Amino acid sequence: MWIVVTLIATVFQTVRTAAQGRLRDSLSVNAAGYVRYIVGAPLAIAASLVVFTIGGQDVPTIPLQFWFIVTGAGVAQIVGTIALLTAFDRRDYAIGTVYAKTEVIQVAVFSAVLVGEPLAPLGWLSALVVLAGVIRLATPSGTPLGAVLRAGDRAAISGVIAGGGFALAATGIRWASTSLGDHPALPRAILTLAAMNTVQTIVNGAWLARREPTSIRIVCQQWRRTLPVGVLSVAGSAAWAIAMSLESAAKVRTLGQTELLLAFVISHRWLRERHRLDELVASALVLLGIIGVTVLG
Repeated sequence: MWIVVTLIATVFQTVRTAAQGRLRDSLSVNAAGYVRYIVGAPLAIAASLVVFTIGGQDVPTIPLQFWFIVTGAGVAQIVGTIALLTAFDRRDYAIGTVYAKTEVIQVAVFSAVLVGEPLAPLGWLSALVVLAGVIRLATPSGTPLGAVLRAGDRAAISGVIAGGGFALAATGIRWASTSLGDHPALPRAILTLAAMNTVQTIVNGAWLARREPTSIRIVCQQWRRTLPVGVLSVAGSAAWAIAMSLESAAKVRTLGQTELLLAFVISHRWLRERHRLDELVASALVLLGIIGVTVLG
């Protein structure tokens, strides 16, 4: 079941990220990221009301640590989203997406340390294959060692930061959800999502009000363009939260890297971007490692 839900989440996330990137022609990086929270939070809260009233589900007992976890995860996701959009600006959509796939290693480490859910040995090996593909992508005309030393690749730096933010967010969602006890996955996931989106709306909104006061007005004025991004975001986030309530964050997020295939399709067909053969080969190596983590991890 978690595999099906994860693949659905991947489709929502890929389309939403591409649409979000296209908002950059009129919105700043921070404002483009804020769209997913200001629209997503009300929808997530409404979904919670449906689940716990019409659906008749019992409201889980919420421990104090839950709020600290969702706050940390929410801020990490904000940072990750901003860094990913920055990577798009510095190179392009598909390659920026691949750089962010260092998340595979990072979420595996965070899951093992914070939640006590490590991968199996062959899973770790497969995760290293993913990392090798990312490094190769960063040095299409050089050596893998060159990627490590190539501090000037600002797209790579932004992508790695994005991966770290998403890894912490995924681990936090899993941790927060499991802290709600033995309730069914759906109510735990929806409650976690509603809480995190609300925190994100407040935190990112306060930052924009302080640093970019006109951005919130522009987001509201362009609601026809921003609304689909918010709807896709909350649908994808709900699917991710449900999947991570069913299985470890490391496995869920690794399977979700099948997003790479969709990223290159969208990049080529929708955004009209072109890529070299070696970039496609490196991305295939990333995908091979992803399959290894899913099957062997």
